[in-house]
Amino acid sequence: MNIVARRLTLLLICLPFSLFAQYTETINSNRPGNSQGAFAVGQNVLQFELGLGYGKEKHALLFTDANVISVDYAARYGLLMERLEINAIGSYQNNNITFNNNIVSGTYTQANFKLNSIGAKYLLYDPYRMRELEKPNLYSYHANFKFRWRELIPAVAVYAGANFDSEDNPFSPEFEATISPRFAVITQNNFNGGWVFVTNFLAERIATDFPSYTYLITLTHAFNPKFSMFLENEGIFSDFYADQLIRGGAAYLLNTEFSLDASVLLNWKDTPSRTFFKLGASYRFDMHKKDEYIEEKGDKEAEPKKQRKRKDDVEVDDGGF
Repeated sequence: MNIVARRLTLLLICLPFSLFAQYTETINSNRPGNSQGAFAVGQNVLQFELGLGYGKEKHALLFTDANVISVDYAARYGLLMERLEINAIGSYQNNNITFNNNIVSGTYTQANFKLNSIGAKYLLYDPYRMRELEKPNLYSYHANFKFRWRELIPAVAVYAGANFDSEDNPFSPEFEATISPRFAVITQNNFNGGWVFVTNFLAERIATDFPSYTYLITLTHAFNPKFSMFLENEGIFSDFYADQLIRGGAAYLLNTEFSLDASVLLNWKDTPSRTFFKLGASYRFDMHKKDEYIEEKGDKEAEPKKQRKRKDDVEVDDGGF
């Protein structure tokens, strides 16, 4: 490989890392895991994320088996600035439960929202913004991709919202309809080689008699620009429900606005034991606007004239701007 080709290759390799900053040319989905990334979808970007799941739950003490159908959803919008996102996140579940002991027999159904929340996420710290200004070393491949201690410094975001629980909800610890706060601290590391490490620390229903605390640790690896896989651990701590969940799966980018995903969920307890399979999709409506300045080529003797050209191809003459 000659020196020109080597330099061009290094430039192309280094370019994708600048996309993590804020708005990206391709969709940025939180699926198929349960954690939120630290970065917003981008100003004036409206994004929908939907998942359909089927699973089994078996309770060793209650002697019940349940066939479970679930629908997970998220609607996300980049509001006012690149760092801010408002979102609605939820999960609706239908359990068809069968008793399998010699005392009680029959089936019954439970159906309601396990999660129904509205909130906002704000990026407090972005360590990658300043790194965008650094130029790659065109003479050394290893200099560009060697480990640096500063890579351990993550992007940090905070989330604040509210849970909305309806009356007589079997998935809620409260019998009455309640609105309770929901807070989270989110970190994200983007490592060389397509590795992304995300952590979430959540506090939910902290104003009720049954507060819940959750951590999520998600590791994602992109094998190429279209295909990625993830592994996730979720720990839930509450007097109402506690569990350790393991998720794994993959996502495929069909185009810049649309992605598909699949995942599986397992846990380690038998009260109940849980096995889930999910399929999902994410789609965005990209209304992000950014002025780009170009120089119009003309007569060499004439004064160069610059124009502003927006993505909608509308040109505005700025004269000698």
